[in-house]
Amino acid sequence: MSESLQDSIKPWLRASKSLRPMILLVSIIPLPAVMISAYLLKIDPTMSFLTIFFPIQALGAAIIGYRAYGKRGIGDALLVVIVTFLSIFVMVMLLSVLWSVIFQGFQAMSFTFLSQNNVYVSTTTSLEYGGVGHAILGTLLVVAITTLLALPLGIAIAIYLTQSQSKVRGLVRTLTQAISGLPSVVAGLFILSVIAIDPLFQRSGLAGSLALFPLMLPTIARVAEEALKLVPVDLRYAALALGAPNYRVFFQVILPAAKSGLITALLLGLARVVGETAPLILTLNANNGTNWNPFEGGLATLPTYIYGYLGSNYTNSQSRAWGAALILLILVGILFGLARILSRSKSLKSKAKK
Repeated sequence: MSESLQDSIKPWLRASKSLRPMILLVSIIPLPAVMISAYLLKIDPTMSFLTIFFPIQALGAAIIGYRAYGKRGIGDALLVVIVTFLSIFVMVMLLSVLWSVIFQGFQAMSFTFLSQNNVYVSTTTSLEYGGVGHAILGTLLVVAITTLLALPLGIAIAIYLTQSQSKVRGLVRTLTQAISGLPSVVAGLFILSVIAIDPLFQRSGLAGSLALFPLMLPTIARVAEEALKLVPVDLRYAALALGAPNYRVFFQVILPAAKSGLITALLLGLARVVGETAPLILTLNANNGTNWNPFEGGLATLPTYIYGYLGSNYTNSQSRAWGAALILLILVGILFGLARILSRSKSLKSKAKK
């Protein structure tokens, strides 16, 4: 292949050899400039990074882009620098959060911390006593009730949006999307107003589950709808051609084909609500003991546990909050990981069929 033809197919190779030293210099020079300015001028490293490193990097990239591709290369170079900068910034923020939670939370990790409750624990009690066992149980109970309420309705909405030909589908889809933008604290305030009006209704695990219900429902409905849409139409037509009625086609052909997508919808819905704090603070009574009855009495969850201990001035209480945050982070990570694995396996199967 000739050099001109290769440049036309891969235009970025045209300037790579001649500008490689300049690219290397532009990538390296800003870093020592930031370090020297931060040391001599006593500037905060973050501010020097934003005010010195980024402008120098952008200016150098613009010069290289202009020399390589002319005026149109300036915008392309600046776009590459901005995207790279923002990507690194987000990655650094994420890694810092993960490191803080893991480093601080690991200090409280023990079998006792995972199994015991905090009935006889004060703000200064040693970490050898008490734990988040009751909060883990409360989280599982609240999320389980929410799932029992939201999962059937969410899948039913997805089925209606994908299988029905009614003109009301647009309205149902719009309402579902509108609910997905509902602030979590508003859902908690609504349930709290119901509790204040009806004396028979009390702050309990059921109230917390009802507050989480409008947050979980749209996630399940939207992901399940997309999963049902991904089922090839040929499967439906083939089943109908064999004489199967519509309901059997759906339950025996379409639904099994979308099984992994529906499971992904469930896992994403669980991950959406498992860390919600504001609705539970408004609808649950704090409880340091273990309560197996979500319909009566106070109930602790991991988010409310973290909220209650993180604001304390005592180191042991803050360590308990960090430990609970680590457990919650691990739980959410497992859910997202399972959803990712299931969605990936589904895509691989569809590619293999093609």
